[in-house]
Amino acid sequence: MGKKCKIERKRDKVVTGGHYDVDCRLKDLDGTVLYKEMKKQYDSFTFTAAKNGTYKFCFSNEFSTFTHKTVYFDFQVGDDPPLFPNENRVTALTQMESACVSIHEALKPVIDYQTHFRLREAQGRSRAEDLNTRVAFWSIGEAFILLVISISQVVLLRSFFSDKKTTTTRVGS
Repeated sequence: MGKKCKIERKRDKVVTGGHYDVDCRLKDLDGTVLYKEMKKQYDSFTFTAAKNGTYKFCFSNEFSTFTHKTVYFDFQVGDDPPLFPNENRVTALTQMESACVSIHEALKPVIDYQTHFRLREAQGRSRAEDLNTRVAFWSIGEAFILLVISISQVVLLRSFFSDKKTTTTRVGS
């Protein structure tokens, strides 16, 4: 039997679209549901796989079919490999190696912050593009309404100042 894997961290986040909520399911090899959440914007889930194989996770947006959504997810399988593969050695780490290990550990939160800010930037960009589209449509609509009003005012003013031909009818001569 092969090596069991432990999924330490799985994060999903709705980046853009609608009310920022989706359904999420995780199924094992037999189709048994290991995890199910409804209408969540952000969630994290940790579990240890009981069997080797392919696990499936599915995001559903069926309650909001007209709103398209962008979902970000990441997962980490197993433990991080050691920075120095010769960790079983008897000698202590040199000062340079221990500095490398401490820098490597300090950079892990930085990666998480970068991911967080990239997601926020994607949300902001999506919101700005949506707003830009709405402003463009609104401007086109206003220009059309302004054109219609202008033409109708010209026609109305012309009707006030045009000579109307009056027809006279004579009765009985």
